[in-house]
Amino acid sequence: MILRDDIIEIGRYNKPHGVNGEISASIDVDIDVLGSFSCLVSDIDGIFVPFFVEAMRPKGASTALLTIDGIASEVEAALLVNKDIYVLKSEYESLSDEEDCDELPIDYFIGFKMVADDGTEIGTIADVDDATENVLFIVERPDGDEVQIPAADDFIVSLDIDAKVMEMNLPMGLLEL
Repeated sequence: MILRDDIIEIGRYNKPHGVNGEISASIDVDIDVLGSFSCLVSDIDGIFVPFFVEAMRPKGASTALLTIDGIASEVEAALLVNKDIYVLKSEYESLSDEEDCDELPIDYFIGFKMVADDGTEIGTIADVDDATENVLFIVERPDGDEVQIPAADDFIVSLDIDAKVMEMNLPMGLLEL
């Protein structure tokens, strides 16, 4: 069973392309890298389902046309329209340069422990709100409350990818909002 913590978002399905089940997808990683993943995962009725790519071809810098195993018609492809595309986090990590954290998608940090620069625990990153240009970490505090913290580079002091710890220098009073 694939869990939310096991995957990382890399794009979104757009619309069917033609009548043989091919579908257009907007991809946030290099299209050349897309073939390196064993499967693409999407949320279907609350369950993360793997899909296996039979063929792909670029249709621009960030768009690909995908042929997926088991999808042979425009109607079947339409079931994926506007669904997010995920890949297994373990496969993504093996392809990315972990030292260059600017290349990691923001939801990679879900599950990281967030600590203040004085060592006190802020909480655990439970989700990311990227609906606006001001991306926010949704942090679950040790007392169970949630707080929204801007995902600004200026606030991040350090990252320990292996230990999954993000050290932050937050403005005074931000946690009391």
